[in-house]
Amino acid sequence: MTPEPIVDIADDAGDLADRVAIWLATRIAVAPARVALNLSGGSTPKRVYELLGGEDLGRRLDWGKVHLFWGDERFVPKDHEDSNFHMAWEAMIRHVPIPAAQVHRIPTEAGSPEKAAALYSETLQSFYGARTLDPQRPLFDVTLLGLGADGHTASLFPGTAALNERKAWATSIIGVKPEPRISLTYPVLESSAAILFLVSGAEKRDILARVLANDPSLPTSRMAAHGTIRIIADRAAAGET
Repeated sequence: MTPEPIVDIADDAGDLADRVAIWLATRIAVAPARVALNLSGGSTPKRVYELLGGEDLGRRLDWGKVHLFWGDERFVPKDHEDSNFHMAWEAMIRHVPIPAAQVHRIPTEAGSPEKAAALYSETLQSFYGARTLDPQRPLFDVTLLGLGADGHTASLFPGTAALNERKAWATSIIGVKPEPRISLTYPVLESSAAILFLVSGAEKRDILARVLANDPSLPTSRMAAHGTIRIIADRAAAGET
């Protein structure tokens, strides 16, 4: 990873979610203008979204300046139980007064994963106001990412052509999982003022150690950013007791 990641250790999954939710809420609160959050799927982010959508934090935030995006999505209907959008909708979005036009989901109703990726690239470029990313002007304020047991992040899996895609903003991934995926590419994920990896559970201990050792075979290890990279792991994932 470039730059060297900041590693924060939480006591457990609940403490991890609390820390991330408060960090994000603070980020939203102090932002002078619009805030672009790039969301992840997974059980740990789900708890973060539940906290942000809850009465305590949710009512304090100015959702009128928040824009939501997704780092990856399964090519399933938006109300499918496996949809990352659906998870975030149920956990957070439907509970807060965010304008519908500021929820930028990946259009899985498009005729194919390739079409969905192309349409989402257009959405991102329209929001950014350019078709070329400027290293000094990040697309996202915050990108949330997870870490798979095989070292993948978003839907950037080992051995796939998507790892070498540098021109497209979003791409389709077919044949790795039962359902096709759409994922943002490295340059777009990296165009973030802050990248947060959320890593929880003892089953992630070995893969996290390899990422921290910069194992070049892992997609997560290849992540770079012009902003900060922060790994927030619980004690089980970090190998601490």
